[in-house]
Amino acid sequence: MLNNEKEKQLLPGLGTLVAPDVLERDAKFRLIPLSNAAPLRMLGIIEAGFPSPAEESLADNISLDDLLIQNREASFLIKVSGDSMSGAGILPGDMVIVDKGQAPKSGDIVIAEVDGEWTMKYLRKRGEDVILVPANPRYQPIRPKLELKIAGVVTAVVRKYR
Repeated sequence: MLNNEKEKQLLPGLGTLVAPDVLERDAKFRLIPLSNAAPLRMLGIIEAGFPSPAEESLADNISLDDLLIQNREASFLIKVSGDSMSGAGILPGDMVIVDKGQAPKSGDIVIAEVDGEWTMKYLRKRGEDVILVPANPRYQPIRPKLELKIAGVVTAVVRKYR
């Protein structure tokens, strides 16, 4: 949660979306993901189709930070509310890792402020025309009326089942 009035002014609307104990703030109130201190053991590959004989062997040790975060200083985490991106596999309660250093391109999933409201949608560009497209047919695409600010590009989705 945002702790003081200055943070609330600098990050309006984001305070309720930030997962607790997953981020820290630097002196300029930038959000920085906390490190996963211990890498996890990668035991191999599992067949998700037809069953196959399994052999457990240590394939590698992998840090989830290294796997999911490309640009640590420019990345932050946001908890998802709503189902407009369910067709992209992003569900309510998921957390997305966002890289604000990546240049957004057409087809990217972005976090954007549209006419003063925050949303996560596919970015579609055709020439000068920009539209934000949901991944759920129950929602309509959004065309900015006054202003569009892209906060970053979604680079990963984190889902906890329990």
